[in-house]
Amino acid sequence: MSKAVERRLQRATVERWFSDQGWSVASFQRALWEAYAAGESGLLHSPTGSGKTLAAWFGCLLAHGQGRASDDAAPAPVTVLWITPLRALAVDLEHNLKRPLEDLEIGWSVGKRTGDTSSSERTRQRRRLPTALITTPESLSLLLSYAETARQLRQVQAVIVDEWHELLGSKRGVQLELCLAQLRQQSPELRTWGLSATLGNLSHAMHVLLGDRAEAGRLIGGGDAQPPRIRSALPEPDQRLPWSGYTGLMLLPQVVVAIEEARSTLLFTNTRAQAERWFEALNGARLDWVGRVALHHGSLEPKLRQGVEALLRAGELKCVVATSSLDLGVDFSPVEQVIQVGSPKGVARLLQRAGRSGHRPDGISDVLCVPTHALELVEIAAARSAVQARQIESRTALTLCLDVLAQHLVTLAVAGGVDPAAALAAARSTHAYRALTDAQWQWVVLFVTQGGPALAHYPQFQRLEFVEETLRPVNRRVAHHHRMAIGTITADASMQVRFQSGGSLGSVEESFIARLKPGDAFQFAGRTLELVRVRDMTAEVRRASARRVAVPRWTGGRLPLSTELADAVQAQLLEFRDAAAAGEELVPELASAEEVLRHQAAVSALPGPDELLLEQTSSRDGHSLFFFPFAGRLVHEGLAALFAYRLSQVEARTFSISINDYGFELLAPEPVPLTEPQVRSLFSTQHLLEDILASVNAAELAKRQFRDIARIAGLVFQGFPGSQKSTRQVQASSGLLYDVLVRHDAANLLPQQALDELLRAQFEFQRLERTLKRCAGRQLLLRHTTRLTPLSFPLWADRQATRLSTESWLERVERMQRKLEADAVA
Repeated sequence: MSKAVERRLQRATVERWFSDQGWSVASFQRALWEAYAAGESGLLHSPTGSGKTLAAWFGCLLAHGQGRASDDAAPAPVTVLWITPLRALAVDLEHNLKRPLEDLEIGWSVGKRTGDTSSSERTRQRRRLPTALITTPESLSLLLSYAETARQLRQVQAVIVDEWHELLGSKRGVQLELCLAQLRQQSPELRTWGLSATLGNLSHAMHVLLGDRAEAGRLIGGGDAQPPRIRSALPEPDQRLPWSGYTGLMLLPQVVVAIEEARSTLLFTNTRAQAERWFEALNGARLDWVGRVALHHGSLEPKLRQGVEALLRAGELKCVVATSSLDLGVDFSPVEQVIQVGSPKGVARLLQRAGRSGHRPDGISDVLCVPTHALELVEIAAARSAVQARQIESRTALTLCLDVLAQHLVTLAVAGGVDPAAALAAARSTHAYRALTDAQWQWVVLFVTQGGPALAHYPQFQRLEFVEETLRPVNRRVAHHHRMAIGTITADASMQVRFQSGGSLGSVEESFIARLKPGDAFQFAGRTLELVRVRDMTAEVRRASARRVAVPRWTGGRLPLSTELADAVQAQLLEFRDAAAAGEELVPELASAEEVLRHQAAVSALPGPDELLLEQTSSRDGHSLFFFPFAGRLVHEGLAALFAYRLSQVEARTFSISINDYGFELLAPEPVPLTEPQVRSLFSTQHLLEDILASVNAAELAKRQFRDIARIAGLVFQGFPGSQKSTRQVQASSGLLYDVLVRHDAANLLPQQALDELLRAQFEFQRLERTLKRCAGRQLLLRHTTRLTPLSFPLWADRQATRLSTESWLERVERMQRKLEADAVA
């Protein structure tokens, strides 16, 4: 048996290892190693592919890693927790962390714990955790719910939070804050480091990560990196991009050429449905690529995803069509270029996706953007301009999410009991709950022990009890149900898709399958499938050869335009106006969109950053008001409801509403004459909250928001694996609870949280208020148009999708666009 002298890892050894890989140690990596050795915590912000993982990993190894005492020695106890937001990162991270351990003969083990981990592996981990454990916020919370693993986690020396920006601003981030506070309470010397590549508000991000230890935190920057090369797939001179969004497949020939020229390509789409379409189109365009083009998105079976990742890493795939499932942190060195289909909708998202190519410290990222309609050319030019100006979106953390706090308290209790005073101290050490009042905390304790006054007589809501001043579960069933419900990710109930002959393909949302009947064909996992039957929340299918098929559409697929990119779009419109007037050369995207932009300017106006465009148009559908604040679809949804309400208060009217990222339409049966003072009054912020709540069915919307809160807080159990309740059942249960609490438990804090979340998530209330103030000070461009313009046409097209007609939506939209283009040429 060979022996190796036990030794602590030395800096010179690490420097040589870097040199052997053909790299040099970056200054930010040395800075983190020194800060870690001094016992500090903090946030490392560095461009994608610059070496953040190695910076954090070798910080841990230099401080704690030792060489093997013997080849058969047991690995060191759990020392590092590596938190990742995506399961897809875990496999790649495990490979990257193991490599230097093997090269440098360090006696550590590395393992992963995610939703994809097998039950047998989970059982082994409950007995002994690996030295470095890669996990997600949900799985970490689950580990804390078992007494065995909770005790093991007291030995953890460091927590590395990868892609911290992806968790910041979500309830998953809040959940992680609570878990970190619990670990720090158990291990006061615990070091915490966050890694991020695309974030605007770094100081805020570090304060949220470190909680009450933020003042001593260290913010390390990774220096400047070369910005990505951002190109566009442009239509041929005889091609015209549509005015409204399709799938971008008009530019398929240009994309095929780009893929042919690169060794390996990641093609990103914004939705899973779009990914399915592009995967099918690429295989149809190049039959010789069949087997070398793969599909990857979060609804596919884990084994399918992992197989694609392995082939991509090995350099055996020409192209992978993916969604956000491959956005973050995955190091696929063979990838030479990234293709983004459709607008990225955000500067940070484009940088993140571009960074999947040239993924090495000295690499230059390359991204080809494929517009799906003419105005997306402007968005691409705007995104490049924002990247060059480093205008990256900020993310703001959530606070006082009492549903998450209630879930966490039960998690700690089922692990053998929890002292409420200690749990309160830990919660208040976080950014999320630093303002938690005694009354709010007492309510949370009452909620998990009795369910509150209205639910006190129902045993299922009495989950915890006091046993000698310690909170413990009332029975084993509480722990069993709670562990299956841990987490804050909420979505429509999903339904497994499985071949009738056996073999799972993944899951689609129940609402999509509910619209199909046996014999209908649909496209999923890159296959054309026929629905055979639905049984036990499983859609049984067989292969089909139908030409016309449906494609599943998942909720949350339409990304809103960020403030930074929206502002950059209007800046590009102003730049086009100035350049066109001066006869100056245009950037390629604006030159390609010149005909459309000139037509918009001729029949209406191109609004710059300090201008607000309002178009009034009459058609056989009625009389339309088109507002263009360029604030993103969520804000426009609130503005449209608000304006419709305020106009109806002046004179009784009924409006139909259509929204997109650029603006919104109010359609009325009768003309709505508006003067400039009347328009200005619509942008008033007086009585804004009252008017917003009056403009929508706030009670019903809050009730739907309450469904997710009720699930997270443990009021609603969604069922056991394989027999989950349907969305309708969960909504009915949570809706009934909402009504009971509102009527009979006025002190219950969860209905008010539902209303607060509705305003934040549904309408982006703060951004809406800022938009009103900004628009109130802009110059008003009031235009009466005789036909739809390039800006108003997409809103009209979206409205057509809700109408019943013997024509398909696509046929109606194409017919109208041909007419408008003919008018424009004339």
